[in-house]
Amino acid sequence: MDVLRMLLVLWGAVTLVLIVALIYRSALETREEDQIFLDPAGDAMANEQRALVARIEKLGRPIAALWVLSGGILAVIAGVWVWRGFQNF
Repeated sequence: MDVLRMLLVLWGAVTLVLIVALIYRSALETREEDQIFLDPAGDAMANEQRALVARIEKLGRPIAALWVLSGGILAVIAGVWVWRGFQNF
């Protein structure tokens, strides 16, 4: 397997993980509510919302890292493709 094909497989895997993480974050965000719980009975719901927001915020860095990694691999793929084009010219 040549380098370009391996890079394409790697990029596909990283991008697939990125898409799954984005879908997971989106699913969490649909359960997030924009409410203020004022009475003590709502404390359990407020704690659930805090935990949900913490999970959403925790996904921020890995998703950003996956975006950068996917873009970087794509740039390397483009560079290899152009380099091979110049080599065969």
